[in-house]
Amino acid sequence: MSKQRQDGAKQEQLDAYRVHDEGRKLTTNQGLKVSEDEFSLKAGVRGPTIMEDFHFREKMTHFDHERIPERVVHARGYAAHGVFEVYESMEPYTKADFLKEKGKKTPVFVRFSTVAGSKGSGELARDVRGFATKFYTQEGNYDLVGNNIPVFFIQDAIKFPDFIHAVKPEPHNGIPQAASAHDTFWDFVAHNQETAHMVMWQMSDRAIPRSFRMMEGFGVHTFRFVNDKGEATFVKFHWKPTLGVHSTVWDEAQKINGKNPDFHRQDLYEAIENGDFPEFELGVQLIAEEDADSFDYDILDPTKLWPEEEVPVKKIGKMTLNRNVDNVFAETEQVAFHPGHVVPGIDFTNDPLLQGRLFSYTDTQLIRLGGPNFHELPINRPVCPFHNNQRDGYGRHTINVGQVSYHKNGLAHNTPEPASPEQGGYEHYQEKVDGRKIRARSESFNDHFSQAVLFWNSMSEAEKQHIIDAFSFELGKVKNEDVQQQVVNMFANVSLDMVQEIAENIGVTAPKEGGSPITKTSPALSQENTVKTAATRNVAVLLDKGFHTKEVISVINRLVKQGIRPVVVANKRGEVAGADGQTIEASESFLTADSVLYDAVYVAGSRQMSEKFSQQATHFIHEAFHHFKPIGSSNDGATLLEDSGITHAKGVILESSVNDFVDAFSEAIAIHRFWDREVHF
Repeated sequence: MSKQRQDGAKQEQLDAYRVHDEGRKLTTNQGLKVSEDEFSLKAGVRGPTIMEDFHFREKMTHFDHERIPERVVHARGYAAHGVFEVYESMEPYTKADFLKEKGKKTPVFVRFSTVAGSKGSGELARDVRGFATKFYTQEGNYDLVGNNIPVFFIQDAIKFPDFIHAVKPEPHNGIPQAASAHDTFWDFVAHNQETAHMVMWQMSDRAIPRSFRMMEGFGVHTFRFVNDKGEATFVKFHWKPTLGVHSTVWDEAQKINGKNPDFHRQDLYEAIENGDFPEFELGVQLIAEEDADSFDYDILDPTKLWPEEEVPVKKIGKMTLNRNVDNVFAETEQVAFHPGHVVPGIDFTNDPLLQGRLFSYTDTQLIRLGGPNFHELPINRPVCPFHNNQRDGYGRHTINVGQVSYHKNGLAHNTPEPASPEQGGYEHYQEKVDGRKIRARSESFNDHFSQAVLFWNSMSEAEKQHIIDAFSFELGKVKNEDVQQQVVNMFANVSLDMVQEIAENIGVTAPKEGGSPITKTSPALSQENTVKTAATRNVAVLLDKGFHTKEVISVINRLVKQGIRPVVVANKRGEVAGADGQTIEASESFLTADSVLYDAVYVAGSRQMSEKFSQQATHFIHEAFHHFKPIGSSNDGATLLEDSGITHAKGVILESSVNDFVDAFSEAIAIHRFWDREVHF
């Protein structure tokens, strides 16, 4: 199949199911044209509705069944289509066809999500983010189902129901929604110390990302690559965003949930619509089988990562998300991921959390999507043909022709027949397994704190303070003092300085002993070391009538040329007239916009700003300053910055020259936050 044909295969398949209703006559689901859709069939105009009204019954029955059960976890999600292109052949490591040829393109579908909240919860909760990718390969669908954090809370899947029960709203009152700041979650943490590493990540800025476009993705588990020779290599998967890894601050995140609970999905949708296609590079960490025991941690332990300084991430391709879904329900909600959807050349390991997921995902799709035929839904169908002896069931689309539906058979010459490995048939890696049946944990999984310490040691001072503040907030919401004390005592194993400050903040006894002798760091874990670019950032342009037309238009145009997205905010929406009578369209007013929805603020103002504008803009500036964001003005708006007493603070840009201002302001936007800024208000 040609590359062009392959790239369009999934698109063409979906096109076959795409329906445009505009300009069409109304029909029933059976295609019968309907003459009336306002009134049910009655026995007289004031009489009872008649049971024979098949149109009413079909319409109402379908409406009654419109909602499918939401996902127990990852319910709140958003998705997009895209394409993955290989940088270099991975044939020495894997026989997976979609990774063997440089330049080969594979269509993908990616769903991002929160974990704990319901489908209607806010998107800026402190939470893990799901990052699930479906590759529509010529050998079948391959699902890389991961998170934006490389480790997990537990080591064995049998504990997953317990963990989710603990983090969900408490059953006696259904509170709180989409939050871990409550008693049962922290009681679970205190009594399951394997959670320590993951909790450190969750209390960090990684748990409140700026955007789906600006967070990493991880396969979490250790998998295997297997090549044509049958040789295996352990592998971990990474998605690296080309825009870098960036986050919000906690106060900002809480306000965004109130101002725009759809902030993340809107950001992704608008970026794609604007042509700012999100890009993620696929990286792999590789460990030869003979080296598996040479590390000071078990490489199969899902609560452990492989430090990138020890096991470098090799970038092997790039994914570009270039098309929004046409229908959120049909695609985003009905997509069914499963870590067991693999292709030849990708295999599993004995990670006990992964082993449990291989059962759980199929099981949950059966109830969520109504039966065993969820693979026939358009978004889930592979682009390659599929043939087997599975038949019938809810939602069956395939019309199987012929009398045979079993293997082995003679009537159909024993077809469909298995394919040998040489013909592309999947063959499990032949790992030697020898042991007693036992319910136990490997002793190599018993270290719960060394990598939690590694994470803490790797943080910048600002990031450490954010972790302390996050613990203080979360534990401050816990009502049971024993739970609070147990958690503080537990995390004394990570840092005594950290927990002493937390203990003081929440009013429990500070441990006097603890800490760790480990001094090892991993710079890759700090977001301070990420890619920093101003591209695709949203900048609020605060504009009042009488503004300096030439200057403001020049600034806006120059920002746009650098890939920045200015949004004009004024007292009211519509045209705002400059000093020379020329107008600029304000797409937002102070009623519909807020500083937390933007990455930076450009105060254009005017020479004679109205009192209403000054008051609203000053609040905008103060809040942005509190959230450590870049703020700038080239001339007229400088008065407001001077009145606020922030003109000498870092990240506050004042330049009289438009060129100098745009250069300095863009550089500040790329830095993103100015953590050592002193707060004056």
